[in-house]
Order: sequence, then structure tokens, then C-alpha cells
Amino acid sequence: MQYRRLGRSGLQVSELSLGSWITYHNQVDTRAATEMLAQAFDAGVNFFDNAEVYANGQSELVMGEAFKALKWPRLNYIVSTKFFWGLASEGNRVNRKDTLNRKYLMQAIDGSLARLQLDFIDLVYCHRPDPHTPIEETVRAMSDMISQGKALYWGTSEWSAADIRAAWEIAERHHLHKPVMEQPQYNLLHRRRVEVEYARLYEDLGLGLTTWSPLASGLLTGKYKSGQAPAGSRGAMENMAFLREGLLDPARNAAVAQLEGIAAELGGNVAQLAIAWANRNPHVSTVILGASKAAQLSDNLGALALTPKLTPELLERMDAITQGLAR
Repeated sequence: MQYRRLGRSGLQVSELSLGSWITYHNQVDTRAATEMLAQAFDAGVNFFDNAEVYANGQSELVMGEAFKALKWPRLNYIVSTKFFWGLASEGNRVNRKDTLNRKYLMQAIDGSLARLQLDFIDLVYCHRPDPHTPIEETVRAMSDMISQGKALYWGTSEWSAADIRAAWEIAERHHLHKPVMEQPQYNLLHRRRVEVEYARLYEDLGLGLTTWSPLASGLLTGKYKSGQAPAGSRGAMENMAFLREGLLDPARNAAVAQLEGIAAELGGNVAQLAIAWANRNPHVSTVILGASKAAQLSDNLGALALTPKLTPELLERMDAITQGLAR
């Protein structure tokens, strides 16, 4: 495992990390989460990603119990969470959901700290942009979390380059803590934002990336090539039905079949190839993995062996296969 600085900060994160979206509480209980966290940690992973909204707060509870059981020194691991959607599912949602206003954010951090059973959270993200709250209000609230010792770094997730730059410039102008990182989707089939839209931000602002969905929600594992969603897969989950059309797309699955040939040449599988492809981008600080089973996590970590094998010629072949399919 190699470690990379998070953008221009001094924090070093493992090149592969472990996230909890969809899996924790829904597919992974506390015992299994504890085992996989330990497995990842033993492999050199030091960053573990979460969000307030994952499983409506239950994901943070599961991860918090796992950390408690593992008893790792706090300096040895990095934890994140994200705020925007809130936990309000019924009743009055005003100032509690789909917002980045100060009232919500200053209470959301306390809720996450309690669920994770931590004194502070290393990385906190604005999970989506909020067009109804002035960016300056959000920047001040996020900066205050850091000043109060409740978080160490803050950033954004799926924000436009223009909004990230605006937030950074507000913080610069008012001597506030600046956004350090962005968490975008990035994979062979979803790459324009990372490779084009954010291109100026890496040098101008020192932006770091903690990317998610390297396997395109499972499409890049090859499990959907039959045109059916296997039982137990994300495509078969009713609450993930919005993903199904993309996962079963014939053209994309045909491309996956071609990528399998390249993976075989390198002595790996297509999932490992896809993770290695994202990992080889020098602007990516860490690639977040998701796993519901220990065997799956072990397999995904095998991408480390493929990363140095991705020559310019192989990358060109992969680009040719996915041409016209990537967004």
C-alpha cells in the first residue's frame, strides 16, 4: 500500500480506502464490519468513509461500534462523514434535510460524533451543493467545525468546479479554513468531471480527490453481462432500482467483456483493472472501495498489483473500448 497526500494538505491517506455506502447495516452487520475493517487495516488501509445519510444514520452506528471493538490508536486511522440530506424522514423537514445552512450543519456534526463514538472526525464533506444557502454561510459553518476541534479538514462532494472555487475564495478572503478535498464519482465510464471540469483546480487550489464508485456500482465487475441483475447484487435491490437501467445497458456490458481480456493479460480480473485504472490518476488521493464480504474486499485490494502494470499503450486500449460510453 502506498500513501498519498490529501491534495496540498499534509495528511497522508492510503491509495485504496474502504467505504460503507449501501453495505453497512443493509448488508453488513457490526460483526462483519469489524472483521472487514480489520482486514483492510492489516492491508494498509487507513481511511474509512461514511456519511450521515447512509442507512439513515445506522451506517455510522455500525462503524462506531466496530471502531470501539477494534481499539485502534486514534492517530492510526482517518474517518470521514458527509452532510446534506439529513435524517428527517417524517414530519417537519425544514432546516433538517437537503440543506447546508448553519443550523443544520452545526447540529449534524454533533450527531455524527455521537454515532461514531469519536471526539473528532478527520474529514467532513458537504455531500451535495445547496443552491438555497449562500456559499459563505456554508463555508463559515464548515470552518467553525474545524476551529471548534470537531473536524480536522473539510471538503465537498459532487460540487461544480465553479462552486468549489467560490468556496475556496471566500475562505481565502475571510481567513477561514479552506476546502481541501472533493469526493466525486470516478471510473472508466464516468470521468469528465475529474479529468476536464476540475483540471484547473488541482494546481490552482491544491484540490485532493477521494473518489467513489470505481466499479460503476458493480457494472465493471462483469456481473451484469447476462443482462440480468444477480440475486444479492445492487441491481437487484429495490432501493437501488434507479441504477438498474445503466447496469444492464448492453453496450456498456459489451465494453466490460472486452476489458476482461486486458485484465486477463495482466493476471487479474476486470474489477481489479477498473480500480487500478482509477488509482493510477495522479490527482486521486484515494480510491474508495465498497465491499459486503471479506472475499470481495480481498479481491478488490488485488488491484494494487495491477496499478504499476498499466502502460500508456494499455490505457489507450482501454480508452478506445470505452469511447462514446463515458460521461
